[in-house]
Amino acid sequence: MNLIKSTTTYSFFVIISRVLGYIRDVLIAIYLGSGPIADAFFVAFRIPNTFRRLFSEGTFNSAFVPSYMSEQQKGKDNSKKFANNVFNFLVLGLLFLVLLVEIFMPVFVFLIAPGFSDSGEKLELTIYLTRITFPFLIFVSLSSFFGAILNSYNKFAAASAAPIILNVFLILTLLFASYLNDTLVFYLSYAVTAAGILQLIFLVFFTRKYYFPKFSFKIKLDKKLKFFFKKLLPSIFSSGVTQINILVGTIIASFQASAVSYLYYADRIYQINLAIAGIAIGTVLLPNLSKYVDQNNFKKIKFIQNKSLELSLFLCLPATFALLISSEQITSALFGYGSFDHQSVKNSSDALFFFAIGLPAFALIKVFSSYIFARHNTQTPFIYSLYSVIINVCISLYFFPDTGFIIIPIATTISSWFYAAILFNFLIKKKYFIFDSVLNFSIFKIIFASIISSYLFYNLIYYFEDFLVYESKYKLLTIILIVSITVVIYILISIFTKAFKISDIKLKY
Repeated sequence: MNLIKSTTTYSFFVIISRVLGYIRDVLIAIYLGSGPIADAFFVAFRIPNTFRRLFSEGTFNSAFVPSYMSEQQKGKDNSKKFANNVFNFLVLGLLFLVLLVEIFMPVFVFLIAPGFSDSGEKLELTIYLTRITFPFLIFVSLSSFFGAILNSYNKFAAASAAPIILNVFLILTLLFASYLNDTLVFYLSYAVTAAGILQLIFLVFFTRKYYFPKFSFKIKLDKKLKFFFKKLLPSIFSSGVTQINILVGTIIASFQASAVSYLYYADRIYQINLAIAGIAIGTVLLPNLSKYVDQNNFKKIKFIQNKSLELSLFLCLPATFALLISSEQITSALFGYGSFDHQSVKNSSDALFFFAIGLPAFALIKVFSSYIFARHNTQTPFIYSLYSVIINVCISLYFFPDTGFIIIPIATTISSWFYAAILFNFLIKKKYFIFDSVLNFSIFKIIFASIISSYLFYNLIYYFEDFLVYESKYKLLTIILIVSITVVIYILISIFTKAFKISDIKLKY
């Protein structure tokens, strides 16, 4: 496996998905804005979308891939039998969970958005929409299962491309917004579930060469299956702690009008980089790292871990600086149209600024967690993630009455840096991760290249400020031009300083 090549493949489809997701969100911003209907849809969409991120963005991989790789070492029949048991258990478990939530949906929505109880119409709409979108959980979870099998064979394209289907469905629905009028929000909700069905079919098709499901009500709950699910539940919580913190923030933010929408749009922007700098790298390195851990190949383990950390920092640091420098201009350029007015831009950009401070931590959590998951250990990250969520909840609840929704990204960032720090400390203490001298020097060069390119970015933002005001027709084109120039300069500086080596592209891991 080539880490950079595989990460590029994964990232390519992720970027396409994020671009389509951006187009989707711009259309939502234009037609729904940041009012009560938008809040209702975002909660209904946030719930299955959070599960999508929890399952499909590396979390299911964290528990499944190491176990599946171990079974592969014993033979094809063993891995097939193990996969069938997991599949059958997932199908029955998910059907039961979705049915239970559908029956008790009013209670469930109240727990997720308690602030909506002050508005009867808003609460009823949210309940109705969530009933439509929630079955998406079944299909996206099973899609993650098939994606994990593909990843085990170092096949990353199909799994990373699957989310594109959801965005295409939603965009096509939004294109008919002028005809749908008040029913638009209902059709969007149906589109979510329909996309989940097609996404599952898509991944089953691409996985059939390696595995085809054989459903049975007879599930053999053997030691391997018990061990897998013993790892899975902590893995969902620990690897998805950023998403859980965001979900907690959504619950608290529901007490303030339009706050859910502000956080949603801010979240959408920084997630673009996180998907590449954290999720993609964590997903790509896990199969081979798990294999080397089973083989006790310490030289390869050290090499792949150092390179993955280097690549993660190379990708996330310049993005962090850019978001800190121009969070308002970027938010305005991306979403400042139609019903999404100047005040909405200001509030979302404030949230984005504080999320940006935590962006390196969000990425490092994904990478550090993979180092531990490869060793079949999900318990330790789970315990540490509990600390993170508790810190997040305490800070948010204590300061929310005085500061409002802005405390949500602040609390998320503080708790995430805490989580990243204690994960790193654990890795060093257990000698699961050892810095090599090359990495130490590379980090210095990456920081240097990031600072120089960010200084250029700052000056470009200042120079073109008249084209970046809310009313400008050219603000999106301008921000794309500025970002493109900065990225080229960053890469050139990195090559010159050897923060990035072209020879690394050919390295096998």
